[in-house]
Amino acid sequence: MAQFDVDAINVESLRQRTSVKWRTFDPDVLPAWVAEMDFPLAAEVAAALHAAIDRSDTGYRSLDGLAESLVRFADDSWSWQFSRDDVFCAPDVLSAIAHSLSVLTRPGEAVVINPPVYHPFFPVVREVVGRGLVEVPMARADDGSYGWDLPALEQAFARPEVTAYLMSSPHNPTGSVPSRETLEAISLMASTHGVSVVADEIHASLVLPGAVHVPYLSVATPEASAVSVLSASKAWNLPGLKCAQAVASPAIATRITATLPMSVSFGIGHLGVLATMAAYRDGAPWLGEVIAILDGNRRLLGDLLAEHLPRVRYTAPAATYLAWLDLRDYGLGDDPAEALLARGRVALSDGPSFGTQGRGFARLNFATSPAILREIVERMATVVQ
Repeated sequence: MAQFDVDAINVESLRQRTSVKWRTFDPDVLPAWVAEMDFPLAAEVAAALHAAIDRSDTGYRSLDGLAESLVRFADDSWSWQFSRDDVFCAPDVLSAIAHSLSVLTRPGEAVVINPPVYHPFFPVVREVVGRGLVEVPMARADDGSYGWDLPALEQAFARPEVTAYLMSSPHNPTGSVPSRETLEAISLMASTHGVSVVADEIHASLVLPGAVHVPYLSVATPEASAVSVLSASKAWNLPGLKCAQAVASPAIATRITATLPMSVSFGIGHLGVLATMAAYRDGAPWLGEVIAILDGNRRLLGDLLAEHLPRVRYTAPAATYLAWLDLRDYGLGDDPAEALLARGRVALSDGPSFGTQGRGFARLNFATSPAILREIVERMATVVQ
């Protein structure tokens, strides 16, 4: 039995939400930018939160049971086994990434990233951690799909200042999913050149039909210097509850966990812990329904673009609910999102924030109802007609 009717979702009810997605722009703007889904909360997660409120359970967070729930979930989802002792927690993936890079690198060293890539990577590496950046752009094929440029990565890893690689897997914003062979090649290169790998795998549970997520640590050797960072926040729409987890490879686990700052540990939300454990334990049916809806929406988006914006180049993502749209043929400048907002009253994420490779692009969030998705595209089309 369906947990919710996606066709019943409407803008009027969504505007009652007070999150950033629905409060950043004027009320006449249709938001399709930040990574928040428009779907109702999973019933199992909602029940856990209601139960906590009913018993006035809003005190300081306890992590009791959280690592164990992640261990079971990872085994069930990806046949990935690791020790609970290798797990550490943080308020969000960026905090976990920053802590990992601070421990695994030194001032004066550099971190490799693959733009166009999740835009907070740039300030986290440069400003929070204080390291240099080496960009190895994602390789774009003739059909518009993206992949990892392994020869260019190896060249970057060989540079003396490079000591870490911050990977987005599945990749945001392109929705690409690396194969096991690609990850094995990266692991070998990292080992050869002494490069630590921090894999942002926050979208791991949002891999769509036809693709398979392979956790980076499941292919890395126990001697590797690597961290995989995860969270239920994207798959179950819980970013405001502040609870992420990370798994360190056995060789560095003690080094990572023993140096976790109090500011990171105490930033985790108690309700986030409870919601995360409920999602990992009981949230699979809801997530399966959402995956089916997203699969349909990525196909619908392709049809709508072909009908209303035929010069947009779009490759359906293999994961996430984010579409990376090439709008350069419409002459809307480096940041098409500006024109779409000003003249179409629809908000997309601006492409250039993901790196210079994003000029002329925009990112669209399609985790909504088919009717709202249609209105988003129709509003976009008014800008170029």
